[in-house]
Amino acid sequence: MTAPAHPVRRWSLQTRLIVTVVSSVAVILLTVGLATGAILGTILSAQLDTNVREATSLAGSQLMRQPGGIAGAATATQTLTEGKVPPGLVLVVQSTSGIDGAYLADGNTRVVQLTDEEITRVANAFDGDRYADVTFDDIGTYRMYTSQVGGLYLVAAGLPVSTVNATIAQIVVTVGLVTTGGLLILAAIIALVIRRSLRPLHSVADTAARVAAQPLDAGDVQITERVPASDADPSDEIGAVGAALNSLLDHVDTSLAARQRNEERMRAFVADASHELRTPLAAIRGYSELSLRALAQAQDAGASPAVLVASAEQSGQGLERIHAASLRMTTLVEDLLLLARLDEGKELVYGAVDLTRVVVDAVADAQAAGPDHEWIIDVPEEPVVVAGDATRLHQVIANLLTNARVHTPTGVAVTASVAQTGDQAVVRVVDDGPGIDPAIADELFERFSRADLSRARQTGGTGLGLSIAKAIVTAHRGTISVRSRPGETAFEVRLPAKPADPGA
Repeated sequence: MTAPAHPVRRWSLQTRLIVTVVSSVAVILLTVGLATGAILGTILSAQLDTNVREATSLAGSQLMRQPGGIAGAATATQTLTEGKVPPGLVLVVQSTSGIDGAYLADGNTRVVQLTDEEITRVANAFDGDRYADVTFDDIGTYRMYTSQVGGLYLVAAGLPVSTVNATIAQIVVTVGLVTTGGLLILAAIIALVIRRSLRPLHSVADTAARVAAQPLDAGDVQITERVPASDADPSDEIGAVGAALNSLLDHVDTSLAARQRNEERMRAFVADASHELRTPLAAIRGYSELSLRALAQAQDAGASPAVLVASAEQSGQGLERIHAASLRMTTLVEDLLLLARLDEGKELVYGAVDLTRVVVDAVADAQAAGPDHEWIIDVPEEPVVVAGDATRLHQVIANLLTNARVHTPTGVAVTASVAQTGDQAVVRVVDDGPGIDPAIADELFERFSRADLSRARQTGGTGLGLSIAKAIVTAHRGTISVRSRPGETAFEVRLPAKPADPGA
């Protein structure tokens, strides 16, 4: 069984950046250095050729001035001993009297004779060319040039190539040292710059790690960790990462808060629904037990006629109460079912709806139910048409009118109006009652929310009327709002008016 292979540890981003930059610069500098050396070597070689040619010409002139020069009997040794020639010059002279060669050594203070082998090596080096490189055993390689002097001599003179090589070597060493030092300095500077530039990323990582360590699965969660503002500057690429993380954390924090509110609202909704259902269920159970007890008494063989009559009356009252409680429970269940279907985007049947007709019909129904209130209708002569469900929109207006009727004292004036503002149809229900308690104004459209304290309401329904109205309006892509103060409470519904495609 083979052991699992260990993953190769990757270099850090900082290390990779430093290595990449330094390697790239090193390659560039090396290329520049090699190219410079090659060009300089070419220049120095050309300069050496010029010097060798001039030294050969000078040696030929000195050769002609030597005793026997005009007669063709002068030698290389005489020329190097008595003439003024460049240091280290190698001179080979061929004349009618023979061939000899010598070179200057010890800083031009000593003339050394060339061996016959070296002279032969010089003579054989030129192969149809005036320039040749000749290597001597004791003094190294020389650049040689040959020419005719006065028709009497064939002269070959040369200077050491080591001067060129030494210069190139010195330049290469200097460039190498400077390049190495420059790369070290560059690496240090880049490391400092990259470390400072990547500092915001470390801050982002630390912030993300702290957030990841928090329990986010349940409860009231608040994410307070943020990337510092100094490390979240969106104008910088790395700072933009910190700014994006802060935006993400803000969104997540808002979403978690919304989730917590939804959970609390759901728990409250379940509790309220259970409470609302418990009351009629308790009434049904109580009256059914009472009816059963009365029925048992009536079936008793020894019961008197008066007992039988009382039992029958009691059973009848119990059935009436059971019927009323079942109706209340049915209404509650239907309202809850309607809310659930509206939340799922169902239950609506769209068509062209004339809001003016809906408001007129709803006010007529409200006037019959509340003759003690003053009902006012304000609608335009032209119909205001929207795309929607006529039954549900009638339910919205009816709920608002019922809310105004039930929660205001007698004699209050209630005005229902319809208007079209731009591409929106606006329905307003305004009453001049005592107004809504500011303590519950923000929760007025929540489910099971009641305004009993502000409206002096003695009895009421399930507290779902306004929440159903809001759900229906929202499903129609509209808005519903309320504005209230003592002496005026106004509910406003806004819906898209005159759609191009009513069935869309």
